Amino acid sequence: MNQSSNNNEFVFLFRQPASNHSPEKQKEINKKWNDWIGNIAAQGKIAANGLHLKPGGNVLKASGIVTDGPFVEIREILGGFIVIKADTMEEAITMAHGCPTFDEGGSVEIRTAFAD
Repeated sequence: MNQSSNNNEFVFLFRQPASNHSPEKQKEINKKWNDWIGNIAAQGKIAANGLHLKPGGNVLKASGIVTDGPFVEIREILGGFIVIKADTMEEAITMAHGCPTFDEGGSVEIRTAFAD
């Protein structure tokens, strides 16, 4: 992967505690997210808009067993993701600062994306 070009893509996976907010609080949270992502987009750094993910789902194991999930034994959920463009992992980490998930006690997992 060429580290000196602006073609590197990184995935931000947003993990946050499961919670139920009032409509007013959710509107406030959504504005923070829109502002934060809008700032990244204004820099031309969004490679692909991810999706919001609903809680719950299923996990298919290699054995063919399907369980409720994902990871129902932990207290945080994978709330969504976006794909961003950055020159380096360090730049991607800097871009993740200020993410609204931190206000809720969440985290951002940053992964390098690549195509074979």
